[in-house]
Amino acid sequence: MSSIVEEPLPEGWELRKSRSTGMSYYLNKHTKKSQWEKPEGPAPLFEEEDDAGISLKQVQCSHILVKHAESRRPSSWREKVITRTKDEALNLLNGYRSMIVNKESSFEMLARKYSDCSSASRDGDLGFFKRGQMQKPFEDAAFDLEIGQLSQIVDTQSGVHIILRTA
Repeated sequence: MSSIVEEPLPEGWELRKSRSTGMSYYLNKHTKKSQWEKPEGPAPLFEEEDDAGISLKQVQCSHILVKHAESRRPSSWREKVITRTKDEALNLLNGYRSMIVNKESSFEMLARKYSDCSSASRDGDLGFFKRGQMQKPFEDAAFDLEIGQLSQIVDTQSGVHIILRTA
């Protein structure tokens, strides 16, 4: 006599039966979204896409921003009027990035001391954000990073950045 042992569902999923059709479906306990296909991995904690197919994935990042005279608002909490050239900003940021990579300084310390963004008071932390909330070059770089990965220099209308993905 053989009995069929049903494999347990990945974490966060629940098997349910439709009252109208009697068919089985799978419910994501976190998002309350359902699907017909048996899930192959843990349930996402939040919806991956909205009804229009736009990704709702969130990331959390910190950054160091160095503004220059061509930035859209060439002033910051550190300097009332920023007159450095873009090349000077790039040189500064390359130096900060080297210090982080070579473990001569922490990202947080450099962000707190040198970032031209008000997030400097939070060690550069921008919190969680979704696609569409940041300037496109920044967003693209942030979403391409793995957790713990440091970006190359990213150029936006605000200035030049290095980004650290934290979640």
